Amino acid sequence: MTRRAGSADLPLHGGHLPRWLADRMTRLGAVACQAIVHHYGRDELLRRLAHPFWFQAGDSCEGQKRNLASRHGRRGAA
Repeated sequence: MTRRAGSADLPLHGGHLPRWLADRMTRLGAVACQAIVHHYGRDELLRRLAHPFWFQAGDSCEGQKRNLASRHGRRGAA
């Protein structure tokens, strides 16, 4: 990954995460991690998880379902 200098505001959002969504996000994260290890190796997974922007991007992918579901007032389909 390209190294850049500077800063970024990566806010943490509060609130309650429903159990069903936490379980779904756990499964999604596990599969994503397994795929990275399979294709690129364990060291690459750890390098990516340690990078704040990559970590935030992964969180956004998993959390996007929550944003869509809450916006439409439903749990959302898989």
